[in-house]
Amino acid sequence: MRELKSMDKTLIHRQKGFTPLPIKDGLNPTRVRTPEAGITAWDFLSAVISAQRHRHPDDDASALQARFDSGEVVLRNQTKLRPDSILSQDEDVFFYRMPAPETPVPYDVPILFEDEHILVADKPPFMATMPRARHIVQTATVQLRRMTGNDELAPAHRLDRLTSGILLFTKHRDVRGAYQTLFAEKKVHKTYQAIAEYRRFPTPLQWASHLTKTPGEIQGRIGDGSPNAFTTLAAVDLIDNAPYEKIHGELPQLGKYTLKPTTGKTHQLRLHMWQAGIPILGDPVYPEIFPEDAEDMRIPMHLTATHIEFTDPLSGKYREFESALPLYTHRLIDQA
Repeated sequence: MRELKSMDKTLIHRQKGFTPLPIKDGLNPTRVRTPEAGITAWDFLSAVISAQRHRHPDDDASALQARFDSGEVVLRNQTKLRPDSILSQDEDVFFYRMPAPETPVPYDVPILFEDEHILVADKPPFMATMPRARHIVQTATVQLRRMTGNDELAPAHRLDRLTSGILLFTKHRDVRGAYQTLFAEKKVHKTYQAIAEYRRFPTPLQWASHLTKTPGEIQGRIGDGSPNAFTTLAAVDLIDNAPYEKIHGELPQLGKYTLKPTTGKTHQLRLHMWQAGIPILGDPVYPEIFPEDAEDMRIPMHLTATHIEFTDPLSGKYREFESALPLYTHRLIDQA
């Protein structure tokens, strides 16, 4: 019986997505791997925390000691570590990161729909889908977990931080794979709307390019090679400039561009609009990279995932969701 219990526990630890610490306050535990043997748990985590680019000023020795005291530094097999525990090489250590202070995103995250399996939200601009780099708490995943009390919420796909609109989450781990596979296999039909200077184009029109993006670089590239990114320009409509000029000042005649991507390369729609000579209004990267410290959350990029449709992988029913966010009037939480 003892051997069986031990074997069951080993199998659990090998399950995909298993972590020996639970999600806490909407945040997943951090996993770090030891580069060498013989280092103590204290020295290893001290080095990891000190090397963090975005570190909370209060994440000091006493904060680290508090993690050990509360049993929140563990190995994959759930062994609780002491500060003087000696670690082996390539050993996974789990602990909770203390997020650095972040500028609050001044928009809410409306929930459009939910049932027993999924939750569909309207992600605002300036809010990343998932925690990454300096954007940890101010992300749709963490904010919705805290709002709903459901720590199992996980996005089935992603939107760029500056892109707003439809974002689908799974509510339970056991259904996550089915919906993530749906997006990975391109079985979800997506529609976006972008605002840019008005130009006449014959529609429908397909844009096909070879796009690349190097990790760590801000801009993507359009280069030679077989096309790997495809977007259909479905329609172009003249629109009233007045609401946008309240935000951006005087503008040339604007148009609303309806875009239907069939691939999902990073910055694909932004690059295709730029390549066509009509960069998206409010885009801080194309054609010119704005300084990071010049970001103003009152001035969004006007690209919104407005519509998705698919056949539900569990029920077989046709699903269709539409964004309720107007492209130019995202509601501020802290309006005066």
